[in-house]
Formats: sequence, C-alpha cells, structure tokens
Amino acid sequence: MSPAALSRFVSLAVAAAVVVAQQSTFPATPLASKHFAYPSGIPFKVDTDTNLIRGTQTGYNICNSTTENQQSLCQTSIFNGLDDFCVWAPSKPGQTVADVEGEMIAWCSKPGHGTRLIPNGALTGLQYLRTPDYIQVVGFIDQTKINMATGDFGGEMDPHGADLRGNPMGGILFSNAWTGSYVQVIEWTNFMGGNAFCLKACDPAGANAANYCQHIYDRIGCAYNAPNAAQDKIFESCDAENADFPGIYTTNGQVVTYKQPAESLGAITTMPYTARIPSSSNCKTFSSAALLASLSTVSAAVTTTASITGPTGSGLFTSGLTTTKATSAGASATGSAKPSASSSASSDGTALAISGVSLLGVVFSALFLS
Repeated sequence: MSPAALSRFVSLAVAAAVVVAQQSTFPATPLASKHFAYPSGIPFKVDTDTNLIRGTQTGYNICNSTTENQQSLCQTSIFNGLDDFCVWAPSKPGQTVADVEGEMIAWCSKPGHGTRLIPNGALTGLQYLRTPDYIQVVGFIDQTKINMATGDFGGEMDPHGADLRGNPMGGILFSNAWTGSYVQVIEWTNFMGGNAFCLKACDPAGANAANYCQHIYDRIGCAYNAPNAAQDKIFESCDAENADFPGIYTTNGQVVTYKQPAESLGAITTMPYTARIPSSSNCKTFSSAALLASLSTVSAAVTTTASITGPTGSGLFTSGLTTTKATSAGASATGSAKPSASSSASSDGTALAISGVSLLGVVFSALFLS
C-alpha cells in the first residue's frame, strides 16, 4: 500500500471511529414527552432524532385514506372501544416481537385510520373494560395473520423503552373514549404473543395514568398488567372498577410492591401474589360477525412464516409460572370478579385469565427494551 493510500485508509478509519463514538442512546425529547393534536398537529415522523444506536423510525405518523392498505407503515394507533382498536405487530411475516418491537406498525379492527386492518377471522374473542381511569381490551388472536411468528410468546410495547424512544419508536396512540374528541394517550401498554394480547390505555386527565399503565413489569404479562376475565369465542364489553396498580398487592393487611427480578437471574417461575381481577358490571355480548363486519373482506397474506418451536429465544415466555403465597394467609384481594349472566363462558370457551394465571400472565424471558 502506497503512503498516500495508507494515509487515506487511516483517515477513513479515524472518521468511522468518530462517527461511532458520537452515536448516542437517548433522544433529545423522550417519546412520552412529545404531545400532538389529532390529526392536524401530527408530524410525518414523530421520531426525528439521528445518529442514535437503534437507528431511525421505521414508519410514519400521518395516516389517512392514502396510507390505508395492507402494506401501510402507519405508526399512529387508535383505541376507542371494543370494535375500534389497533395493536402493534410486525410489518413483515414471520417476525418475533423481540426482534422487531422497535419497528412494529399499527393493525386495526376498523377502517378509517390509515393503517393495516386485522384480517377476517384473526380475532376469536375479546373483552373490553371501561374503568374510571383506563380502558382495556384483551383478546385471542391468530397472530400469524398479523405477521407474528408461530409460537412467538412475544413481549410488551409501550411509549417508554430503555432508551426513552418507545416501542415501537415513534409509535403514538389516540382515543376518543373519554371526551368524544381525540386526545393523545400518554401512558399505554400493549402485550402481544401466545395468540393473545392486551391493550391498556390510561386516561391522560387522570391523576394516576402512569401507575395504572405502569411499564416496568414487562416479564409478567397480561394477568398482572391488565387483569381480566377474557374468554375465547366470547366478545363482550363491560364497565369495571379499577384494578390495583400493576405490581401492587395486599397481603396480611400490608400493601406490598412487587420487584421484578433482573433478567440475568433467570426465568421467573413463581409469583408471590395473584392479581385481582376487577369487578365488572353492565356486560354486553356481541356476535363477532356484527362486531367486526368491516373486516369481513380483509384477507391475510398467504406467506410462509417462521416458526418458534420452544421458549429458547428472546421474547418468549415459559409456561411454568405458579403463584406462591407470600404467607400462610396469602395475597388477599380487595375485590372479586363479577361476571354478568350474559358474559358466562360457553363450554368451549377458553379463559385468558384463570385464578390470576393466564396465557400472557406467565413469564417473559425477553431481551426487548421495556
């Protein structure tokens, strides 16, 4: 190599090293601190930071009729009620939550939001709860129809993330459930995986939005973050009281805060308490055909999807979680579920949460940012 060529090589190497050294982790403004008016105040991309370790935002946030198709990369989500909500899922078939949680895009149950639509037949059971401080939908879904890998037990999306850019990066959520007009939901969580999901959105006007939509318990799933009585093949909407804050429980008259162990300590196989399912009332059931009529012509893409054969990768959870009583008296609940006659399970209904242990209430052993 000539001296001139060597000099150019060294210069390029130094420049590359400088670029790497200048990369940062945190954005100038955390995602949860970015507030927008719907729809006129929403920018094309919410996450505009450059030279950050996780790269750039995958999709866009201005979503309308021109972006509404099954190739949409819309990252503006909507949650209005039982028949009108969006979940976060991959843009390409056969992907796992652990691999693409930062790039998830919105899949919705109703047209009109500029997003992809959840294919017909994917949703097989839903329970919607409206409480004084949050709204919540929990359900059963054929996750392969929204590009999730078969057998992926998934993980959690929220507007925080370890680097404060959120998962997905730039993902924002709006709702008209509280005022009749769209307001941005600042605190929300969405667990996806195991052919089930839960989406919880906390009233931004409430005093405890951050507590009810706590995002630090990413390894213990829906049963602890969104206690519910959802059943497969049942579609119902209920009023309900607030659940306890995630991670907070009472035992022997003492209020205790659960501390999720570090992932380096291995899988969580027992829990010291069972999350209390909030009492519900005014439950109404619906037929899926009537509730999701707008999805009747939406087909899933015919693709070959990846398959996860066991809980061996990031984002999976094990199925051996048990609840251990903290004392002989155990963890007491301050309320009990009160299903209405109209919401009783049929003989072939599968409950998502039974005795506090659910399909998504078992342990996440994910390496995803929470």
